[in-house]
Amino acid sequence: MARRFFLQTLGCPKNDVDSDKLAGALLADGFERAEAVAEADLVVVNTCAFVEEARQESIDTILALAGERATGSRLVVTGCLAERYGDELAAALPEVDEVAGFASAVPVTLGRRAGAGPSGLPAFDLLHLTRPRASAPWAYVKVAEGCDRACGFCAIPSFRGRQRSRSIAAILDEVGELEAREIVLVAQDLAAYGRDQGRGERRIVPLVEAVARQVERVRLLYLYPSDLTDALVDAVCATGVPYFDLSLQHVSAPLLRRMRRWGDGGRFLDRIRAIRVREPAAAFRSNFIVGYPGETEDDHDRLLDFLEDASLDWCGLFAYSREAGTHAATLDGAVPSGLVAERLGELRERQDAITAAKRDELIGSEVRVLVDAPGVGRSHREAPEIDGVIEVPATLAVGSFATLTVTGAAGPDLEAA
Repeated sequence: MARRFFLQTLGCPKNDVDSDKLAGALLADGFERAEAVAEADLVVVNTCAFVEEARQESIDTILALAGERATGSRLVVTGCLAERYGDELAAALPEVDEVAGFASAVPVTLGRRAGAGPSGLPAFDLLHLTRPRASAPWAYVKVAEGCDRACGFCAIPSFRGRQRSRSIAAILDEVGELEAREIVLVAQDLAAYGRDQGRGERRIVPLVEAVARQVERVRLLYLYPSDLTDALVDAVCATGVPYFDLSLQHVSAPLLRRMRRWGDGGRFLDRIRAIRVREPAAAFRSNFIVGYPGETEDDHDRLLDFLEDASLDWCGLFAYSREAGTHAATLDGAVPSGLVAERLGELRERQDAITAAKRDELIGSEVRVLVDAPGVGRSHREAPEIDGVIEVPATLAVGSFATLTVTGAAGPDLEAA
């Protein structure tokens, strides 16, 4: 009887890709997927460690799965939490059989293979493992690992390392194997793709163009604003998916300097407005940190005004999380948690109204929808899993495209027929 595995994934889209590659290696090793934790011989938790809330969710999930697994099964923890806190995590969680970071020993077997890892587990470069065919009409593709930036709030470079870009040929091979109709390109610093490959030149534009020749839709997530060149804007618009996910983090120039980030609200607005002139149907998403050390009421008001002026389609707002080893952890000017919560509430109320108004504006317009599941689709304005969706006729085939008319809106979601 074949051994079975259960794989739980937490965190960002990049972790989803890593889990897909783990699953591919397990399937190639002769394992089968288990429908429930209690049916699995191997339980793997791919964790997130980006902020404190994500770390707590990872710990809670590990403990919950430890209580549900079958007697004699093996529980392995991998991912960012394992990379960042490996020895500490192993000591604190006796329920876990193995804590294995991706950089050392990927936990894809129970020891059947002769492995290169210290515990008999094989060592892999996860970035280059193959993946199973996509289970949905869309799929994330990770084009690089690591990051060369030194943002004040982020610890990722300390455990994911410097940027390592894949070759365009390898990425295209993976795109072909996935057989998806929409490919979502992701990386820690996507616009810097290729800068580490010899000549220091970014190759994101030729990558986007190459993927666009292979699939109907290409979407980019997480673009650093200073790298949003005219050539990249043109390449994105030419794909037919003018969706811009800009990693802005704040709009106050003094606060951005403390974050070790580029830009200010005025520059961001100018770029957004120029793109809208180039492509009126462009959709915009961004994320902002609230309560970063030193954030003043004036900084907060600037962000409120920016949300109104920029009229972003989508916006993520997150409380600052103090991360050991980062520049921000050394700064003074901590913002009281109660004030952070108050600012978050005000910003979210403002953005929810903006998003709802943007969706209302679409009523009566035509949209080209990719059907993700029975009765559920997305246009170019909605990234999978993070934005709203469009309710579509249940008769439309999953994986098909359809041109429909928007008939209604409810908050972030639309109805179309």
